[in-house]
Amino acid sequence: MSNTERIDQPVEFGQHDTAGTDVIATDCDHRLYNYDIAPSKKVGRTWSSYNIFALWANDVHSLGNYTFAIGLFALGLGAWQILLAMGFGSVFLLVLLTISGFVGYKVGVPFPVMSRISFGVRGAHIPALFRGGVAIAWFGIQTYLASLVCNILVLALFPSAQSLTEHQLLGLNYLGWICFAVLWVLQVIIACYGIEMVRKFEAYSGPIILLTFLGMAVAVIVQAKGHITWEPEPLLHGKPWALHGWDMWHEILAGASGWVAIYGTFVLNFCDFTRGAKSKRSIVLGNIAGIPANMLFFGCIVVLLAGGRFTIDGSVIAGPEDVVHTFNTPFLVLACLALVILTVGVNLMANFVAPAYALTNIAPKKLDFRKSAIISGVIGFVILPWNLYNSPTVITYFLGGLGAVLGPLFGIVMADYWVLRKQRVNVPDLYTFAPSGDYHYSNGVNQRAVIALVPSALISIAFAFSGQIHALNALSAWGPFSWFIAAGIAFVLYLVVADRSRTFREVDGEAIAVQAHH
Repeated sequence: MSNTERIDQPVEFGQHDTAGTDVIATDCDHRLYNYDIAPSKKVGRTWSSYNIFALWANDVHSLGNYTFAIGLFALGLGAWQILLAMGFGSVFLLVLLTISGFVGYKVGVPFPVMSRISFGVRGAHIPALFRGGVAIAWFGIQTYLASLVCNILVLALFPSAQSLTEHQLLGLNYLGWICFAVLWVLQVIIACYGIEMVRKFEAYSGPIILLTFLGMAVAVIVQAKGHITWEPEPLLHGKPWALHGWDMWHEILAGASGWVAIYGTFVLNFCDFTRGAKSKRSIVLGNIAGIPANMLFFGCIVVLLAGGRFTIDGSVIAGPEDVVHTFNTPFLVLACLALVILTVGVNLMANFVAPAYALTNIAPKKLDFRKSAIISGVIGFVILPWNLYNSPTVITYFLGGLGAVLGPLFGIVMADYWVLRKQRVNVPDLYTFAPSGDYHYSNGVNQRAVIALVPSALISIAFAFSGQIHALNALSAWGPFSWFIAAGIAFVLYLVVADRSRTFREVDGEAIAVQAHH
């Protein structure tokens, strides 16, 4: 059998194509190509600027993001300082996500296939599995965090369910198991209907999230009788609290950089969504509304929740879930439902799509998006994510180590696409193992990309562990900026070692493309 096999029969896709069939007639290798990871046709794409805005309306307001931003108040930053940190971070993200999104729009492929451009048709598994591995772990953890909110909701509606919290199984009480399992099933069902169902879910849940958090902020203002603590007190529990001078500016810039690091996963695979964008204008307008404007709204909510709660009882909250239980039952129920919807939306977008595509990329002949989504979900369940979340060692060393590699990966992928090949991509060759293919490199792996990745990844990991390993303590002051440092080093290293003798051809993927209704 030859290296490249021809696929020229009509293929039934059911849920993928409204017409019921999609004819694929290409010379693509079936080990690299199927309907879900094929290029998207330019005509018929469905992601508008509103869809991209709604995507950010969900993700920006995640429980994890609130925990991070409210932590800035706990560190000693006041209202204007928190908003400034969010502002800097949003500008950085707007640039990074736009240049990443443009790649997806032009090439029309998901992140694992896009990675073939710089890492090779086999080497692409490296960035795809790093991204997918981080996402699977966080899918489980985010589902667990949503189940905690669900617990509050159930106990508010059915106080007798308190008896289910008195016994544990594998580190989680019975009520926690029930809530976790229900949310897990819900997310897997939604994901099984593909990226189009994710788009629809985000479109409806986005406004719900924004209105709910606005309502929560108004409720806190009412409870505080209009008096909000805008600035931290000089002392908290007898210790210095409010920051000034360089310490203040360091935390502002660290907060902005940390905000980018949080989205270090998403800037990699934003193309998973923009491959379905109607135009570049849709990406830009959606990003502007969804990132700077939405983050300003987010920052104001953070200030009101944290400052208002401190005014009420002098407590420094960790996240919005610490506010929810203080509301009366009707609003508590609505707030809990919204927080659950929010976490489901964030999980689907940030932690379900990436591993589904990564697994599909491993065996396109046997796995499609639906099967891969189920496998990802099962893995996210059996790792018992509550035990991961409650283990500082696992969070720091395992997830911290994996996450640290994502910055260098972004630097390499962007350097290759924007600087080295100047946006010239031969899309059909992304789907062939033929030695003459543009992305065959050395047996399917671009060794120069790996050479650039290894040292930059090690540097990034050193930064990530600087607070835990004594020998690396000298790096800890720069730790919050490690994503930029490592991505920059990888960017430069790759351009230094890259093969500039290659000819970069531009061939669009319309001949092998399928409808963008994934």
